[in-house]
Amino acid sequence: MDKAQIRGHVAMLGANLMWGLMAPVAKMVMAGALVSPLLLGDFRMFGAAALFWIASAFAPWQHVPAMDLLRLAGAAMLGIVFNQGCYLFGVGYSTPSDATVITTTMPMWVMLLAALILKEPVTWKKALGIALGASGAMLLVFTSSAHGSGAGSNPVLGDILVLAAQFSYALYLTLYKNFISRYSLFTLMRWMFTFASVAILIPSLPSLASFPWREVSAPEWYGIAFVVCGGTFLAYICVMIGQKALRPTLVGMYNYVQPVVASTVGICLGLDTFTPAKVLAVALVFAGVWMVTVSRARKGGPALVSGIDNDK
Repeated sequence: MDKAQIRGHVAMLGANLMWGLMAPVAKMVMAGALVSPLLLGDFRMFGAAALFWIASAFAPWQHVPAMDLLRLAGAAMLGIVFNQGCYLFGVGYSTPSDATVITTTMPMWVMLLAALILKEPVTWKKALGIALGASGAMLLVFTSSAHGSGAGSNPVLGDILVLAAQFSYALYLTLYKNFISRYSLFTLMRWMFTFASVAILIPSLPSLASFPWREVSAPEWYGIAFVVCGGTFLAYICVMIGQKALRPTLVGMYNYVQPVVASTVGICLGLDTFTPAKVLAVALVFAGVWMVTVSRARKGGPALVSGIDNDK
């Protein structure tokens, strides 16, 4: 495993640590009924776009041709607008625990789409790794003493929206795997979040104009700040680093880290308890990541870990 791949693994771990906190933090922010899912999505899009433009001022400027701008607009729709919008609305209607379970479907979508679009083989190691990771993630959720709390107003609709978010992001990871290597991280994110902000601006104007800014509490502002700065700006930087270095299936596998984070936070806050089942669940998650890591990228190609190329 070379340095770029190590950076990719560290980056994806960091991104999913932050995303693991997204469901409970987003639910807390929206619990007061002042901040709707649409408004929280607005804060994410506009805030991240501003941060990426500021960061771009300190990085080399890259010219992006018109055709590539159109491709970045498509990437923004799949990887940001549909993904974030469906997820935030889904969490608002459903429960954090249900949303966490559904996020475990994303690696499966990535594996299937990568096989169809990128012609990556569905090897036994890859399939077994995804199964192990999914088993560990669901074991964490279903053994949580906090499971079932915070029920939403329309769980079925919420679950469908969260599932749509996973499919949208899996499609983005697969379709744009090769394209993103052309540009720097800040160039990609600057334009993607700009297009995402433009896409949601008109439907968001009425909500932004009538929003009671002074009524938002300090904890809610802290939650919004985390969503924008941690769960969006820093997380997307990490994802882009990981996406450049790792295969789509492996990037998707890191989704299984999110339930580990959610369970750990619950234990630290006294909302959950440490049990042998949780130790087993964490072991399954990381065993699954390892299995996908050592699987072969393409037929006849080398595995990500040197010396292992018998994955058939």
